Amino acid sequence: MSSVSFVKVTHKHHDQLKQAIAESLNLIHYRLSSKLENIVIKPNMCYYWDYSTGQTTDPKFVAALIDLLREQISPDINISIVESDASAMKCKYAFKMLSYEELAQHCDVKLINLSEDKSNIVEATAGGQSFHFMIPQTIKNADLKINIPKIKYTMEKIKITCALKNVFGCNPYPKKFKYHSRLKETIVAINKAMKFNLHIIDGIIASGIQPRRLGLVMASSDPVAIDTAAAKIAGLNPKIIKYLQLAKKEGLGNTAFIPKGEPLEHFKSQYPKKSLQTKLMSKAYSIVVQTGLSKKLGLE
Repeated sequence: MSSVSFVKVTHKHHDQLKQAIAESLNLIHYRLSSKLENIVIKPNMCYYWDYSTGQTTDPKFVAALIDLLREQISPDINISIVESDASAMKCKYAFKMLSYEELAQHCDVKLINLSEDKSNIVEATAGGQSFHFMIPQTIKNADLKINIPKIKYTMEKIKITCALKNVFGCNPYPKKFKYHSRLKETIVAINKAMKFNLHIIDGIIASGIQPRRLGLVMASSDPVAIDTAAAKIAGLNPKIIKYLQLAKKEGLGNTAFIPKGEPLEHFKSQYPKKSLQTKLMSKAYSIVVQTGLSKKLGLE
């Protein structure tokens, strides 16, 4: 079984965030190699929502991680923060609106729009289905790939988005709605094509009926294990989340895990209930897919 860490954060100051991230890695016995040269960090920038909504990764969390990496590896390590364009989100706006341009200047890191990066086509399969993905050179050439997702309720079809779904955002093809008819297979296939080494959840603020301070940092090298734990925190049964079960079957990780640190139940009791906004978005998505409106709207 894989280890998943749970660390409680009482204050969101830079040094405390850095300490919490370091503790989360120590609990799972993850060691950063001094030989690393190129690191990729993939936060969640699913839309233009500010981090205070609980929908996107807090740039202050990423800044704390960057400082930790440079302390433990080298102050000269090359770090790139990556995201790709989507149907309703463009990186050139998201980087600015979500304060990542400011972060890049302050921390001396690169911002990479994967939709504009050089790419190579690779084939990946999942659930008996074959896919061809463009793999960006920045992802391919990285020595260490770090995924920083959020725990969020999402479209009815997949129930929850966390580590595995955040990697789906590395797909440089902007009109990602084309994959939604076979989303669980796509999520698993793209994680097979672009394997991330480390997953660190920014659970400082969680979205729900209203954003709530959860004060959680989680870490694991196993995306299936950390997503399983995240589902439990959100009050969902991992067995009904089809892409998690498929990911396990396809060898991406284990749904069984060893918890390290604070009790999972503490964070589960604090996690906010599903918001009306999320319910309405899920219903609207179902209507769009079922009626074929996605093609008429140019989303496919």
